[in-house]
This record gives sequence, structure tokens and C-alpha cells, in this order.
Amino acid sequence: MSDWILVVDDDTSNLKMASRILCSEKIRVSCLKSGEDAIKFLQENRPDLILLDVHMPGMNGFETITAIRENKVTADIPVIFLTADDDSSTETKGLEAGAMDFIKKPFIPEVLLLRVRHTIDLIRLQTNLTNEVEKKTQEVTAQHEKIKRMSMQIVKTLSGAIDAKDTYTNGHSTRVADYSKEIARRAGFSEERQNDIYMMGLLHDVGKIGVPDAIINKPAKLTDEEYSVIQNHPVLGAKILKNITEFPKLSTGARWHHERYDGKGYPDGISGEDIPEEARIIAIADAYDAMSSRRSYRDVLPQTRVHDEVQKGKGTQFDPVFADIMLSMIEEDTDYQMREK
Repeated sequence: MSDWILVVDDDTSNLKMASRILCSEKIRVSCLKSGEDAIKFLQENRPDLILLDVHMPGMNGFETITAIRENKVTADIPVIFLTADDDSSTETKGLEAGAMDFIKKPFIPEVLLLRVRHTIDLIRLQTNLTNEVEKKTQEVTAQHEKIKRMSMQIVKTLSGAIDAKDTYTNGHSTRVADYSKEIARRAGFSEERQNDIYMMGLLHDVGKIGVPDAIINKPAKLTDEEYSVIQNHPVLGAKILKNITEFPKLSTGARWHHERYDGKGYPDGISGEDIPEEARIIAIADAYDAMSSRRSYRDVLPQTRVHDEVQKGKGTQFDPVFADIMLSMIEEDTDYQMREK
């Protein structure tokens, strides 16, 4: 079955162009000219994605998406805004209202198709993950080990999809999971807790599924509004993972890996030992990998610089015990192999 997209725009020429571009890829398209018509249409139909114009007579795009999100039946349908506006306030308002992304008008066919396909794939992956975990956890005990192996494969696939959103990183989630597990091992954690922390590390950035690619991959400095969108990914990640009831602590790393030992982190501003141990470990592993990986604005930092930054953050940004373990790992890595290749 082909993907189904609803395009809502009061401009007939925009509807025709979007329909022509999408239909060329065998995508099913429905076109409407007002927010009111869209709300009526969604009472009996469920498209895979909605492309929604911001400025329309009657119900504008913001009012329409609010009505969509307030209806339990339609609340989870992904929405991409269509706009000719070029200001950050429009994007910020749209993202706060629940839009997944923005597409600028006039349309560039390749951009339109890529953003539509990427959004549909990400939502489908998230849905499939939740459905698969729920299904497998209902199986009999005799299949428990098989389920664990399958769940790990699904988690690794998801972590790879998360990392793929960032053009400038490769394998970030896997490296953070590896570093976190090694820190836990050196701290004397049991093998079971080490494995739990590894799983948490793989999914610590799952909330970035809800952050637009344009923000994640922006080469210039983020605006305050864009930074606030980035800062919401721990909350979104925890919300995604809390539904996996077989592993209730899985959301720990996702929610609190940006907290600081001195209480100046986010999203909750907790400090010291109020931050769960697993999150304190993942926090330093995450920071280390950020410094030892390429970014849009810089190359891999020299190992001496990374060592100095970890030392400087000990007791303020990082738990001092786990910072000391990371410092030992850096000092033992004489050839600087512990970094993005």
C-alpha cells in the first residue's frame, strides 16, 4: 500500500504542484483548501502525513494543528508546515504546536520528497518499535532469551536511525553505550547493571526523533528558540521510552543525561546524587564522545584538550567518581583510538 498524504493549502497552484511532485513517486495524495475541510476530512480518514499551510483564511495552520492535536484519534498524525515565511518565530510557534518540520515555498521537488519520506520513515520506525516491544513482551517465558536478542537488534536499529539524523556524527549512540558500560564495569557494577546501562546509552538520544533535521544539522549557531527545541529532546525521549514497561528504567538515560552535577543542567535542574547513577555515567560518556567526534562547526578535539575539559568539569558538570574513571580511560588510550573513526 502506498503512503497517503493530505495537503492543505488555500492556493490551488500550490496544491497542484505538491500533488504532481508526490504523485511522481507513487504517493497517494488528497488535497484540501482550508483547515475546516481538513478537520472534517480527518473525522473519517487517516493519512500517513499532513502537509499544512501556515497562512489560510478561516482556520490558519496553527489553529488547524491545535485542533488535530486535541483529538485523540488524530493527535499522532505527523504534520509538516508549508510556509513562505523566513523568520524563526513562525518556526518556533509551529514546533511548539507539534509540527515535525517545515518546508519552504515555493517547493523544491527534491527537498519536498526527502523531508516527506524521512518524516514518514521516522514515525513508522517509532511506531513499529513500540508495537514490536509490546508484542514480544507478551510471549511465553520460554521465548525470553529470543525476545531479548530481538529487542537488542531493534534498539540498535533505532539508535542507528537516530544517529543518521545528524549529518556530522556516525555511531554516536553505540560509542556512548560502549563508554558507559566500561565506566560501569570499572565502577564495580554487576554485569546485569552494565548491560542495562548499555541499553540506556543506545537510546539516550531517542528524543531527537522529534527534532527537525534543519536544527540538528544547522552549521551556524542556534538561535535561542532553536536551542530550546533541542533542549526538549530529553523529555520527549523519556516520554517515548516510558511505555516500555518491561524495562521501566530505560528512560533514565534519555531524560537526565544533560543534567549537571552542580544542578545547572536540564530539563529538571537536579544535582549530585539526586541524578540517577546511570544518567551520571551516560552524561560523561556523551560529553566525551561529543568532544572526540566531528561536528558541523569543528573537527575532533585533540586528546589533551578532551582530557583537560573532563578534568575541568569534574565536580561541576560531571560526577567526580565517574570523571576520574573517564580520565583513567583517556590516559590509558595512548593512541587515541577511543574516538569517532
